[in-house]
Amino acid sequence: MSDMVVISSSLSYGEAIARLLAAIESRGLQVFARIDHAAGARTAGLELADEEVVIFGSPLAGTPLMGSDPRVGIELPLRMLVWQDADGVRLGYRDPHELAGTYDLAGHEQTLDGMSRLLAALAAAAG
Repeated sequence: MSDMVVISSSLSYGEAIARLLAAIESRGLQVFARIDHAAGARTAGLELADEEVVIFGSPLAGTPLMGSDPRVGIELPLRMLVWQDADGVRLGYRDPHELAGTYDLAGHEQTLDGMSRLLAALAAAAG
């Protein structure tokens, strides 16, 4: 797998998360889960800069992929990582085109293209 696509945000961490969630919801997608790694670290008595994974999507896009190769279900739904580091706020995701190299997704290029464009647009909205 290649490296994660990383976008820098000019927003604060909280604003970037809020904009990402708004952009997801404005497209009619469902937020399935939010995993706040920093909050988890605090409950264990550890320190971690702000970091959260947002898991989202639509069964309309993912189900046909899983129908072709059920193993791709480990990669779905889509997700985006938002984190704060010394240089600012970042958003990162894996390009869905990478899935075609690992799973049998022949004939689903349009779906992967759409997922890739969606992730880029969401990152830009929160950037």
